[in-house]
Amino acid sequence: MSAYAILPPIPDTPTAGLPDIQARPDVRGVALDAVGVKGLRHPLTLHGDHGQQPVVATLAMTVGLPAASKGTHMSRFIEVLEARPAIVGQAGMRTLVYAMLARLDASSGCIEMSFPYFVRKTAPVSGTSSLLDYDIAWRGEVDADGIYRFRMRVTVPVTSLCPCSKEISAYGAHNQRSLITIEAELREAMAIEDLIALAERNASCEVYGLLKRPDEKYVTERAYDNPKFVEDLVRDVALALQREPRVGAYRVEAENFESIHNHSAYARIARPAAAA
Repeated sequence: MSAYAILPPIPDTPTAGLPDIQARPDVRGVALDAVGVKGLRHPLTLHGDHGQQPVVATLAMTVGLPAASKGTHMSRFIEVLEARPAIVGQAGMRTLVYAMLARLDASSGCIEMSFPYFVRKTAPVSGTSSLLDYDIAWRGEVDADGIYRFRMRVTVPVTSLCPCSKEISAYGAHNQRSLITIEAELREAMAIEDLIALAERNASCEVYGLLKRPDEKYVTERAYDNPKFVEDLVRDVALALQREPRVGAYRVEAENFESIHNHSAYARIARPAAAA
């Protein structure tokens, strides 16, 4: 069963004869792709394969508006969110989108939410445990054809080490912290941790919140033995995404915060979903 039940209609507050300007028709003949609220912060508890985690999400909730409608009812977006249970998952996100469409009497709409997400990681040698934070975004959308799509974006800090620097230097090589951002349209549910791990596996080395000296030696040598340009990062992540059956269309970006320059190195690749 979904984490969300279909939400019952919320009765309107009695208006005592007050005029409803938004409910009047519009004669300009211009439909709107999206209208609603954004920048809305709300506490939620995420439910997934790895348990529950409370977050404070920033949301945008919008619906399509027909040309004949003057406006939407902004308060109803908040009502839909306030009526939600405490826990939301990817299946619950889908149900919440359809509940919004029903409440706003709309045929298309979108809910986007972004939030920090913490993963407990174990240091590679000492086994020391610590939390590392990641920036996550979910997007659930029903388009004008009535098709629902779900996209997840993860921004993952990693280490990259320059292959050229390693090749031409008598000793050492410059490395830097990098960010890999994956935005994937999912064909089926996929844990946040799984998409994060896909990015980390394809970097020179992953990063940790807490390292002891043996761990520091390990990650330094691991990166040195696994050098990658920013181009390598996006190519290797893209190949891994193409092998992942839960992923359809995707976009991958990598930014290296260069340690020997006052600018970043950057690469991007985007691909549509492969034909079935």
